[in-house]
Amino acid sequence: MAIAEQFAGLQMDQLIGAPLRAAADAGTQLANSTADFINRVGFDAEGKVRTAAFGYQRRSVNEDGTSNLDEMKVDVPMLAIVPIPNLQVDEVNILFDMEVKQSERQESGMDLSASITGGVRLGIVKVSVTGSISAHQSHTRSSDNSAKYHVDVRATNHGTPEGLARVLDMMAANVAPMLVGSTLKDGNGQNLSEQAKARAERLKALRQEISQIENRLATAQDGLSCSLIQMKKVASAQLNAYREIMSRLQNSVDREEFDNRLKNAATEEEKRQIEQQREESDKRALAYTQTMDSINQSWGAFQNQAGDFVKMIADSQNMPEGVSDLFALKAVDNEGAAKSYDSSETYYKAMETAQQNAVNNQRNVSKLENDLFSKKAEYNDAMAGRTAALPEKTQKSGEN
Repeated sequence: MAIAEQFAGLQMDQLIGAPLRAAADAGTQLANSTADFINRVGFDAEGKVRTAAFGYQRRSVNEDGTSNLDEMKVDVPMLAIVPIPNLQVDEVNILFDMEVKQSERQESGMDLSASITGGVRLGIVKVSVTGSISAHQSHTRSSDNSAKYHVDVRATNHGTPEGLARVLDMMAANVAPMLVGSTLKDGNGQNLSEQAKARAERLKALRQEISQIENRLATAQDGLSCSLIQMKKVASAQLNAYREIMSRLQNSVDREEFDNRLKNAATEEEKRQIEQQREESDKRALAYTQTMDSINQSWGAFQNQAGDFVKMIADSQNMPEGVSDLFALKAVDNEGAAKSYDSSETYYKAMETAQQNAVNNQRNVSKLENDLFSKKAEYNDAMAGRTAALPEKTQKSGEN
């Protein structure tokens, strides 16, 4: 049989394709296993993130020498604290070796022998003949076939998938310890007497009130800053509109035109009239420049001092109708002259709205600043023992 015929019966598509299909199916099963683990461990029956609650105690020292023993709790997503099985088939190696050996040997031979008794004399020569015949034949054939088939599959754990890692990062950003309860202790962590406890509770309440006022004040200050920025944006838009108007007016003054007319003037009287017109035109150009300087100065001063102006209006406790005259804003009339800023201007309504918002925010900031000052003074008095650091009910019962 020819060597090529030895491979005719081999199903190479099965030898190579079957392990690859098995590896692909295994990859699908591994992916499903990871998904099942995430759904089973990471989420409860209602589809909410399953968490593990960790509780611990935190001790902090207060300004009055007492300490807080806080009971803290933090809920951590389960998927963030357990390893996630994520096996993946990385490599599939298929090794198929087949060796065919074939050998053949053939030998043949023949011997003939015969003997004749007697002789023939030819003249003086005597001839004798001796002959022999022998035959031998051998044939050797051998074949050796061997095959090796080896499949090597390597799979490793790829850790947390990238998409899940991003989701866990977002959840971790919102994980923060929560205060469950707090107990006042002395500086050594021991229980306080009733009187000391009442004083410490009062100071603690004052500290919490101060913290709350500070948070509200920070929010109010942000609102004030935003409203002042809005006022300045409106001011910039209005100023740019005036600059465009003045630029057109200044471009309408063409000195070169008068120079050409003077060159072509036929009489002295005509020249005198042209020079007079040019002089009037130069005066208008100068007036336009002065108007623009006045406009820039008024709106520039407003943008630099907007916060001060708003505070002055807020302190007056009177909300002006329209844009406040305190701003001293200038506008441009149809002739290019400066005038007071009024409701006929393009951005007047936007400026009025921004002013009202800023004044209201400033009043809120001022009120919170006063509240914070009073609360801190109350806290300092309580710390120094200048006032009874007891709750109101305790004070009234003592007076009775």
